[in-house]
Amino acid sequence: MQRQTIREIATALRDGSVTSRRLTEDALARIDAGDAALNSFITVTQDKALAAADAADTVLAAGKGGPLTGVPIAHKDIFCTRDVLTTCGSKMLANFISPYDATVVENLAAAGVVVVGKTNMDEFAMGSSNETSYFGPVANPWDTKRSPGGSSGGSAAAVAAGFVPAATGTDTGGSIRQPAALTGITGFKPTYGRVSRYGMIAFASSLDQAGVLTLTAEDAALLVQAMAGFDQKDSTSADRPVPDYPAGLGASLEGKRIGLPTEFFDDGLEAESAACLRTAIAAFEALGATTEEVSLPNIGASVPTYYIVAPAECSSNLSRFDGVRFGYRHEGARNIEELYKLTRKEGFGPEVKRRIMTGTYVLSAGYYDAYYLQAQKARQLIADDFRKCFESVDIIAGPTTPTPAFRLGEKVDDPVQMYLNDIYTIGVNLAGLPGASVPCGFSRGLPVGLQLIGPAFGEEMVLNFAHRFQQQTDWHLKTPDFQAPDLEGQSSS
Repeated sequence: MQRQTIREIATALRDGSVTSRRLTEDALARIDAGDAALNSFITVTQDKALAAADAADTVLAAGKGGPLTGVPIAHKDIFCTRDVLTTCGSKMLANFISPYDATVVENLAAAGVVVVGKTNMDEFAMGSSNETSYFGPVANPWDTKRSPGGSSGGSAAAVAAGFVPAATGTDTGGSIRQPAALTGITGFKPTYGRVSRYGMIAFASSLDQAGVLTLTAEDAALLVQAMAGFDQKDSTSADRPVPDYPAGLGASLEGKRIGLPTEFFDDGLEAESAACLRTAIAAFEALGATTEEVSLPNIGASVPTYYIVAPAECSSNLSRFDGVRFGYRHEGARNIEELYKLTRKEGFGPEVKRRIMTGTYVLSAGYYDAYYLQAQKARQLIADDFRKCFESVDIIAGPTTPTPAFRLGEKVDDPVQMYLNDIYTIGVNLAGLPGASVPCGFSRGLPVGLQLIGPAFGEEMVLNFAHRFQQQTDWHLKTPDFQAPDLEGQSSS
């Protein structure tokens, strides 16, 4: 069942041609055989997964369950999972066993999924290449010398390699969409507040949003349907009805208007990637959609705005990691001040320290007005630009990343160049909008992602555009040369 979609797996489970236990055993075996080359998993939960698979088979045998019952998935290691290691890719939490489940984990468990493990990630979700993890970098299945993107790089690599059909992720400035683009799969980030953040370890609270990495937009709709909804445990959760996302797929695009921001198609976009995007836009026009140029005049300020707002919030959120209550603790400190200093010095990696220091600086008494307050004003202008665009168009389309996957180590010593890799995605988080990345071609043999952005709570629109595109193209069906062993002896291409 390698490289099968959730929809295909659900059909096979329903007609009895496969059991959840068999699917789970195969997934575990592929991870065991192939993940040494990718490092996409931090923890594999074999015993729990097999027990959950057996429970799912019992439910299915009784003719019950839903479209996700018995489907093996993985969780990004930023979601708290009861009685399972939850590390956030950091030495600081390398021994932390969560006493409770995040709401996302809880909701998907109620839907019947089987969790095979926790995926690798940039430390505390801070990074664009999955090289800041305490547990080592993740490799891209299309070229193991290249980055899969970050911070949800482990989830993206695991799905692209065929270990699991889907995985959860989080997106603070593009951390679902960017790795989806670089690994040739579908990544979907809902509107801020649509999916609960309870139990999702915070990086930047006003930007973080849970989402999914899947093979298709249809699979993304199935997962988000189970994940979404109001949660009284999360004060930022949106108290509004959740549409039937799978039911909205397949709607006509006749007369729909696509906005193409002039700022997205600039000199920073690689020429071959731009050609792939033009071909993708033509596919939408063939489906009856129209296109028009739009402008996001303040989007150029999104990167500097983000790298003030996000570090400021991270400085606050990560202050709880002090060696006193949980996580890593320096042994032998002579006093409380030394405990704090040495624990944080040893427990955090360089990128996390850089952002904590930046955030502390911009929040300090002499610089709050000059930096943080101005960044919040710029954030409002960016959000206003998007709102104005959606007065004349239904959806915005453009690149997900400026280039395809870059080499591991290529940008790790140049933070500014690393940050610029998210130049097309950050504005979506600052405005709190839904966004997706879907494969739309190749540049230099590496996947290229098309980004689709919708208005607030316009998940149905984004998912339907992505689904209709995938009905007309086969980019999402392309697989990397890297393949974990196909245990059924069948080609997975």
